[in-house]
Amino acid sequence: MNSLDIHEVLKYLPHRYPFLLIDRVIDYTKDQSITAIKNVTINEPFFPGHFPHRPVMPGVLILEAMAQACAVLSLKSVDQRPTEDSVVYFVGIDDARFRRPVEPGDQLRLQATIKRKVRGMWLYECEAYVGDELAASASLMCAYKGVSV
Repeated sequence: MNSLDIHEVLKYLPHRYPFLLIDRVIDYTKDQSITAIKNVTINEPFFPGHFPHRPVMPGVLILEAMAQACAVLSLKSVDQRPTEDSVVYFVGIDDARFRRPVEPGDQLRLQATIKRKVRGMWLYECEAYVGDELAASASLMCAYKGVSV
């Protein structure tokens, strides 16, 4: 099994608190798929405003967590770590669906599969689960600058 702890994840993502949304990678297969974890806690900086009486993780941040998992998968697939000259651009979201709220105490399991890779553009199918329950799904597209893909 291919896994990455938080120290390895930090080598592949430029994001840091409060925008790092991957706690670990529990499995990945180069050029195919990844499964990552986000532990959702009450001390997340967005909960006091979203919503004060019923904290819910914003859907856009669930999509961002999916995109971060995709970035790790793509960089592991091309055997590269990001440099100061490389940038991952999130360029498209299609068919986003939110099926259940993600709340403090939930563990979000992010699954992404590479569907297509053409001239620096990557298309992924993504799902986010809480337990066995589908919380969100989307097709994501990213473009890479400064990374040979």
